[in-house]
Amino acid sequence: MEPKNKTNKYAVPALDKGLDIMEYLTSQDSPRSQAEIATALNRSANEIYRVLVGLEARGYLHRDEVSGKYRMSLKIYNLSRRITPVDKIRQCAIPHMEDLAFTTGNSCYLTMLYQSQTMVIVHAASHEPVSLNIAEGTLLSTRSTCPGKILLANSNKEVTDMILERDPEFAKMSQVKRDSLFEELLMIRDQGYLVAASPFVVGVEDYSTLVGHPEGLVIASLSMSTMPSALNVQKDTDELIAKLRETAVRISEQLGC
Repeated sequence: MEPKNKTNKYAVPALDKGLDIMEYLTSQDSPRSQAEIATALNRSANEIYRVLVGLEARGYLHRDEVSGKYRMSLKIYNLSRRITPVDKIRQCAIPHMEDLAFTTGNSCYLTMLYQSQTMVIVHAASHEPVSLNIAEGTLLSTRSTCPGKILLANSNKEVTDMILERDPEFAKMSQVKRDSLFEELLMIRDQGYLVAASPFVVGVEDYSTLVGHPEGLVIASLSMSTMPSALNVQKDTDELIAKLRETAVRISEQLGC
């Protein structure tokens, strides 16, 4: 991982180091030592020591007392939840999503675009014995997931083009496959919802629909995942789609979008 903007004449070295450290740790599945962080950032351990101490003191990093390794705390996530329109959407969506989870028996989640990816910003858990949960803050592929395709299909052309330009897998696709993707996005936009097999869990189906209006200033995707289980009584597909879309309309109306 290379340090960012080393030639920027307005760069603040200590700030750059701090951002490099946080960006690196958020991409790691497990805590990392001072030496491991320094190696990944092509810096010396002494060079980042004071920055690590400062980030820990401010609560952005957590240092394990036994191993001495660092991981990100939830402070960044908690701060992000206060940013509008995310905070407003959360407040409006949670009661309706909890009602949807209760009436359908399926967990549901709301996503928005974030740096060309699709981020889960709200999750409402099912009370059924067996259900799927997806953590808030999770990043999903925009091109290949059900909620991502809803957002891609309903974004304006400039946003859609930008997202696909940043997608390395899209760059490898043949023109035939690209045309097929664009046809699918048009179908999704006209249909207003998408039901598709989960790319992560075999046997799971994802249901997604739009919150807001196509090409609106604020759009989100409301989704739920159904998992076959002897303990759960699954509702009819059409009924699930209807309830999902009704909930999306209620959230959109409350948001005024």
